Amino acid sequence: MPAAITFGFIAQTTSLSIIETMLMSLLVFAGAAQYMALSLLAVGTGALEIIFTTFIVNIRHFLMSASLNEKAIPDSPWKKAGYAFGITDEVFAVTSMKQGTISSMYIYGVFLISYISWVLFSGLGHTVGELLPDTLQQSMTFALYALFIALLAPALQKQRKIIFLAGLAAVLNSLFTQIIAEGWSIILATLISAMVLEFMEPAARNENVEAEHERTEES
Repeated sequence: MPAAITFGFIAQTTSLSIIETMLMSLLVFAGAAQYMALSLLAVGTGALEIIFTTFIVNIRHFLMSASLNEKAIPDSPWKKAGYAFGITDEVFAVTSMKQGTISSMYIYGVFLISYISWVLFSGLGHTVGELLPDTLQQSMTFALYALFIALLAPALQKQRKIIFLAGLAAVLNSLFTQIIAEGWSIILATLISAMVLEFMEPAARNENVEAEHERTEES
């Protein structure tokens, strides 16, 4: 809700009508890409450039879809194609943190709640944007970060390695964004962080096994 309302605010400042704003949310349904598209529209960027840049920013969805496919119960390709449209950062965060396997209906449920909320509140943000004080409008831009923190917190409480993974990925992404596009920086930071963690875990397990073996011999 807060992220969609903020998008509606910004869409209004770029001279999009409420119909155009809601159509973008209805057809694109990608928060980061929509924010980026607004900034490109504001400076007069062409359609092809916007489409290509959106693809780069959203290329991380390949990774999210591949990961989610490992948790999802096998189902009809048509059903998978349907909910594939709804795989956003928030939908992935909620579904991936659910314990065990997940059904197509569960993914559809999370997707549709997010989808309907995003479209409706985009229109609401456009409608009431001018009626709210500037201070409140500026504060809404931080709501998206608060949302991600709230989604990440439960995982941090259960596994300490998630703290290392998230922290390393954040640092790497901050460095990579200085030299490469945002979409590629996220992918590269994620891959490197995951590989570092995978290399560290076997080493830690081997150390534990060796320590246990030494204790056994001493006893």
